[in-house]
Amino acid sequence: MRLLSVLVRGVWLFAFSQCVAGKRHGGEEPSPAPRHTPIVLWHGMGDTCCDNSTMGTVVSAIQDELAGVYVHSVRLGPTPSADRNAGFLGNLNSQIDGVCEELSGVEELSNGVNMMGFSQGGLFLRALIQRCPALRVKTLVTLGSPHGGISKIPECASESDFMCNWMRRLASRGVYSWYIRDHVIQAQYFKDPERLDLYLEHNIFLPDINSDHRDGKVNEDYRARIAALDRMVLVKFGEDTLISPVSSTWFGFVDADGNDVPLKNTTLYTEDRLGLRALDEQGRLEFVTIPGKHMNVDDATLRAMVARYFGSGRVSDTRRKATMRVQGEEEHMYF
Repeated sequence: MRLLSVLVRGVWLFAFSQCVAGKRHGGEEPSPAPRHTPIVLWHGMGDTCCDNSTMGTVVSAIQDELAGVYVHSVRLGPTPSADRNAGFLGNLNSQIDGVCEELSGVEELSNGVNMMGFSQGGLFLRALIQRCPALRVKTLVTLGSPHGGISKIPECASESDFMCNWMRRLASRGVYSWYIRDHVIQAQYFKDPERLDLYLEHNIFLPDINSDHRDGKVNEDYRARIAALDRMVLVKFGEDTLISPVSSTWFGFVDADGNDVPLKNTTLYTEDRLGLRALDEQGRLEFVTIPGKHMNVDDATLRAMVARYFGSGRVSDTRRKATMRVQGEEEHMYF
């Protein structure tokens, strides 16, 4: 789920000495610019908060489009390797509690924040919104995020990726065993459509944040916090083979026979257990498709999303075309 394909537009990528970046580019103070809502990012599996070739590129593009914006990239662990490993091994409930505590103490985020999550990072940001009342989130954008869960453990990008392959070996021993379910990140959003009884009984994370309980109980706080968003944007990749089923990125899933069940046919939507129907009926839930494989986002499309959802709606370079389609809009979104 590593963000591999964000292209840089010939700008110098400054080196990250820390994960929080809020400075303006250049040595001279620029003319006053509109004050933009701060942005929190959460990277995907196999990535780190501040890798200059991936998330560093994202931060650079965001700050290029939104002058002076404060950006915080979630970091788990004191080193890049610890941050990367935490995307495979750990306890999601503890991680989200820790991020909530950290972000609640960041002064720049006290007056509201926008969020953008990449792959599993989008799922984690959504859980953070539900569980962290101290954060006032306006817009959430998730790219290729498995909101509905996964029916297969993700493949690794390389056979030489020790940590990813170790995660898969552990998961193969039983995602619902007590050790695996508490320590393997991907097991904590795994959902076997043929054994929903085991999922509901043993999964420590996904049933809670999706209000997916045997007794039909709904967490009203979760529902209220999602319904309070100004906008939720769900991005699906048209040729995604890493997230299975790909409909999960739009809150869908599959039944026991492998048939696709879109969001609007689920009790999550029909009973509005999470506030998604309320968002949708008020035009605040957007379904977006980007052609290509998982996390294959070009620079123009990234900038278009930043401008549309976090800025004025127009990118700085109007010659560049975005390759994305918003459901309900006839044309690709060009700026």
